[in-house]
Amino acid sequence: MVEFRWHGRGGQGAWTASELLARTALDEGKYIQSFPEFGPERMGAPVTAFTRISTEPIKLHCAIYDPDIAIVLDNTLLKTVPVTAGLNREETCIIINSSEEPSVLKENLHILKSKVWTVPATEIALKILGAPITNTALLGVVAKATEIVTLKGIQKTLKERFREELAEKNFAVIQEAYKEAKVE
Repeated sequence: MVEFRWHGRGGQGAWTASELLARTALDEGKYIQSFPEFGPERMGAPVTAFTRISTEPIKLHCAIYDPDIAIVLDNTLLKTVPVTAGLNREETCIIINSSEEPSVLKENLHILKSKVWTVPATEIALKILGAPITNTALLGVVAKATEIVTLKGIQKTLKERFREELAEKNFAVIQEAYKEAKVE
């Protein structure tokens, strides 16, 4: 089982990205869970979403405290939310929406063992979508970093979820993020 923890702010689409990843994995023959953790938060408040993907039925039903992958949609959360909690193992990674070099963030976040992936998701989204919608860009990095789902599978899921033009634009964002992602 691979466990993902998504960190974002209300309205940024952390749960939507979690669902898109889960739906893609389901279509590719895996067992899935996707759920948010938020209460009466408002737009802009920190939120967390979770995804579990497995080749076996998933019987666990709780939040994810020691994720295999953490994804940060908004890098301002790096200073206010413990996004690296439970991560410092060799096989884990964190994916951050940032134009910083992964080595800089690895040092600043005191990450010793986990891999750090960065991608300028906001810039990519602004260029292609005309809006700072970063959740789908980070899906591209998840595909590259984990190989748990395919880009073709994500494209199919987008076509099922969004109208054609929006699906195409979001897939272009995903492909660009996939290309631009850096790792340390």
